[in-house]
Parts: sequence; structure tokens; C-alpha cells
Amino acid sequence: MTLPHDEVVPILDFGSQTAQLIARRVREAGVFSLLMSPDTPASELRAMNPKGVILSGGPASVDDPGAPRCDPGVFDLGVPVLGICYGMQLACLEFGATVGRAHKREFGRANLSIRSGDPLLEAIPERTTVWMSHGDQISDLAAASVEVLASTDSCPYAVVRSTAGERRFWGVQFHPEVTHTPHGRDLLRNFLYEHCRCTGTWRMSDFAQAAIDRVREQVGGGAVICGLSGGVDSTVTAALLHAAIGDRLRCVFVDNGLLRKNERGLVESTFRDHFRTNLTVADAADAFLSDLQGITEPQEKRKRIGNRFVRVFQEAAASIPDARFLAQGTLYPDVIESGHGHSGKSANIKLHHNVGGLPEDLGFELVEPMRELFKDEVRKLGEVLGVPDAMVWRHPFPGPGLAVRVLGEVTREKLAVLRECDEILLEEIVAAELYRKTSQVFAVLLPVQSVGVMGDGRTYENVVAIRAVETQDFMTADWSRIPYDVLATISNRIINEVRGVNRVVYDISSKPPSTIEWE
Repeated sequence: MTLPHDEVVPILDFGSQTAQLIARRVREAGVFSLLMSPDTPASELRAMNPKGVILSGGPASVDDPGAPRCDPGVFDLGVPVLGICYGMQLACLEFGATVGRAHKREFGRANLSIRSGDPLLEAIPERTTVWMSHGDQISDLAAASVEVLASTDSCPYAVVRSTAGERRFWGVQFHPEVTHTPHGRDLLRNFLYEHCRCTGTWRMSDFAQAAIDRVREQVGGGAVICGLSGGVDSTVTAALLHAAIGDRLRCVFVDNGLLRKNERGLVESTFRDHFRTNLTVADAADAFLSDLQGITEPQEKRKRIGNRFVRVFQEAAASIPDARFLAQGTLYPDVIESGHGHSGKSANIKLHHNVGGLPEDLGFELVEPMRELFKDEVRKLGEVLGVPDAMVWRHPFPGPGLAVRVLGEVTREKLAVLRECDEILLEEIVAAELYRKTSQVFAVLLPVQSVGVMGDGRTYENVVAIRAVETQDFMTADWSRIPYDVLATISNRIINEVRGVNRVVYDISSKPPSTIEWE
């Protein structure tokens, strides 16, 4: 494995939905991190010469049949190890502690009281708020060489450390990686700098060069087809591949009939004029819409779109010599939500056509250089690669396109209505100087109709929902507080200018419990 820096802190991923947030926090502190399978042999970790190791949380109980385990040799590597939630319980169980069901489950904020000093807790108030999410906890440390550093009212062993010989272990029952733990970043930085003695010199430019090297190693002298959507993910993927293999990159843009208004023209001008790439446009709108006829179930939509997407690529590849590789802009939220995390234990929330809906007879070897990154990290990578700001900061657009924003059956008529609504929405968001202040804004055509009054006459027409969110990583998100006057202008324009719509509603749900897209 080619590592982008001489300081690395691997994270063993036991299936936590926030495992990649740990990696984000470590990277933000200037230390390279990567997620690895929980059963990675200690010998493989030792070969990486790690500065430390972190054990993530996870949905399982440590005594469940088939619950993920780590190589016990991890604790004998001679480097600091930090266990978070499940990772803490697993380590303490290995040391002889008892783990069982908590008398009172903790999900949400809890008050932490620090009882003993340690560099891990340096500059953290003696009483502070932490974010708990667990049904199990340590119930007895008597047989383990572990001491307590902090506790909450219902969790007596909230922070612990090992006292056994050469073992250098610390554990926290709460989640320092989430923003709901105010001093969580301080704790992680303390682990990295006070215990692991990291210097904090890793930068995104290091990742870029390592990713370029990995692509060259994987591809060799072959050609790569890259699917373009016009969004930031595929754009940065194409820029990275072009830096790695030059003219052996062949970009294919699939017009699936599910695009935003004028999307095809924008993609063609951007990649032919700015990037000077070899671009093929495949017009497959009829095939995609035929596949979707009569389909209302969201997962089935995504699966059919993914299957057709690959078929179109296979046809495009037939005329390209040595095209054995298919590059995609898969990101880590896609991987996690599709249940394809490193542990294999993540919940399957929704299929993504690039990670969950591919047919077995793919015929390509996948190249996914950004599957360990969050959206904001992709934007940083894009800046390093010289991608124009207008593309780097463009709001995300789902791989299945407008098909997951037309709820229920997808038809040409519904798509036409939604395109007009979406264009008006984005025009007003840009005019109000809110585009860079929001992370993703879009319209959704609902499968309901409502009664209205226009020109003294009764109408029974479509309802459109507006969705606007703010987020750093797209794993969690909050709804945007768009000013009422802006919302009023958007609503008035849509109802007056888009034939077939007589009601506009605003989505004020966060992620979780909702997802950002409606399907």
C-alpha cells in the first residue's frame, strides 16, 4: 500500500455510521488516517509504521455471535490505541473487563465529570457535555488492568486507560468525532499530539499525489473511461485521472433524460473547452425512461438506472482500445449508506448506482480514487488539482438524477415540470447570495395533488417541495433557514410560471432522521 505520508493513524472500522468522521477529524488535525477492516492483522498494521491506532464504534454488541473483532496483537504494537464506544468495550473485554447491557441506555447528550488527569483530557473542562449512543457499557473493571478517568451519571466508566505493562490504551464510551461533543476535537488532538507524538504536517496535496500514484499502479498502460455528470465528484475524479494518465482518460457523459435544465450543454462546454478531454456523449434518454416506466419503488429505480448506466458504458467502451477500467466519483457517504463499509456491518440505507446497483457482469475494473473522502475534502482536492471554483463549489446532484426527485413513477411530463421548478429555485438562491451559504438546494415533485384557486377557478394540481440543507460532510445535515421573503419569491414564481403546480412546501427535517434526498 502506498501511503501519502510518513505519519499515519489507521482506524479499524467496526461498522459505525460515524467511522469516517473519526478519519475526518484526524485529517483536519494534519495527520493522515485511513479506514481499515476490523480484522486487519497486527503484522499488516505494524508494516505501516503507525503513530497510533483508533478503534471505531459499531452497531453490534461485543458478545453477539459474529460480532467483529480485532487482532489482539493490535494492543501489543507498542503504539497508543484509542477505543471509541464499541472499540473501547472490545478492548476492555480483551483486558478482562465485563461488558453488558446498560441499566439506562444513553442516546444523546450527557454530562461528563473528569476524575483523574491525563494528557488525553488536557485543557478539557472538568465538567463538559459529550454525545452518547450506546446500549452496552462496561459493568466491571475489577479483573482488568484499567483505571477510570471520567464518568457520567449513568456510565461510571466513560473514559479509561490501561495500566498493564507496555500496553498504551485509552478508551471513551462517548463519540468525540461528532460535533455534539464540544471538546471532542480537543480530545482527538490530544491523543494525536500528546500520546502519538504526531507533527501534523499532512495536507490534501499529499493525498492527491498518493491517489495519482495508486491510479497509475492500478491502471498500468490501460485506458480508463470516466463517467461525467457535471457534478463536483465526477469533475474532480476526471481531473485526478487526467493528472495521472493524461490522454488515456476517455470521458463519457450519459444523457439519461434525468438531467437538470441545460445540463448537457454545460458539461460539453466545460470538459471540451476547459479540460480539453476526449469526451463522448451517449444519448440514452429513451432507454432510461423506458426502464423506469411503471416503477415507483425508490430502490428499484436506483437499481435499474445503475444497470442501464453500466450497459451504456459497455457500449461506449467497445470502440475504445484497452478500456478495462471504469472510474467513478464514489464518496464515503455513498459507501456507508449502501452498506459497503470496511466492516461489512453498516446499515443499507439506500442503493447508489456506483456502489450498490452494479450488475455482476460489469466487465470493468472499478477505479474509485475518492471513496475515502467526504464532499468538503473532495472540494479541497479539486482546488489542489486546479479545478475552477464554479465547478468545485457546485451543489451536488444525485447519480440517478431527477428520477429520485420525482416521487413515484417518472415520466417526461413530470420531469419537464420539475426542471422548470428547479431552475427558478436556483436562480433565486443565487440572486439572494445564498448559494455558497447552503450545501444543497433542490425541488421535489410530490406524488400528490392539491386543491387551489386560480383566476376564480378551482385547480387540482401538483405539489412541489423545496429542500435546502447545510452540512460539512453530508453524513449529517440541518435544514437551511432561508429568509421568508426569499421563500415567498420562490413560491410565487413557481406557482405563476410553472403550469401544473399550485402549491409549494418547505422541508424542515434534518439528517438524521431524514436523508437529504427524498428517495
